[in-house]
Order: sequence, then C-alpha cells, then structure tokens
Amino acid sequence: MAHESKDQKRQRIHKRLRRRVRGTPERPRLAVFRSLKHIYAQVIDDDRGHTLVSASSAENKGASGGNVAGAKSIGKLVAERAKEKGIKAVVFDRGGYLYHGRVKALADAAREAGLEF
Repeated sequence: MAHESKDQKRQRIHKRLRRRVRGTPERPRLAVFRSLKHIYAQVIDDDRGHTLVSASSAENKGASGGNVAGAKSIGKLVAERAKEKGIKAVVFDRGGYLYHGRVKALADAAREAGLEF
C-alpha cells in the first residue's frame, strides 16, 4: 500500500467515527472541518441530510480561523445560531481530527455558550 497523506488518514478515521456518530432531528451532529486558514462548523440532521446551522471563520474577513481564538469565536457563534433555531443538544463529530487545539477550543466554546454534548 502506498503511503497515505495526512488528509487520507483523517478521512479514514472520520469514516470509522461516522459509523457511531449520527445526527437525528432531536440531536443533530456538530461537524467540524479545519483548514489551514479557517475553521468551519455545521449542525447537521443526518436523517434528512440537511444542514440546520453553520458558522465559519471564512464568513467575515476580519476573523482568523487558523488559531485557537478564532476557533473559540466560531464555537460560540455556532452555538448561538443553534439556540436561535431551538437546538439544545448535539453530538460532536471531530471530523477525524484529534480532539486537541482548535477542535477542542471550538467544542469548549460551544459548550460554554449552552450547547449540550
């Protein structure tokens, strides 16, 4: 087998995670995607295949998503938007990334802003 890239490895781990992590209408999935410059979060109902809420550091040109502070602001923003839509509880999908750094910062900020997971 040829050497797989970091992203291929992440996708393989994510596929394995997704066997267990599934978003329902009552408890949708909070999915995280991390790029070098930005961080993205979506609240997804997997039953219908709909994105209910999303937030990303790419939306406003001022914020950076490439650091922990940016990830915290996006975590807070996605939680506020979810609460507006009446979503209180979610399942966290780390997207194959380690629960560390920006991914952890986003999750902690979302919890602090009132999302349960």
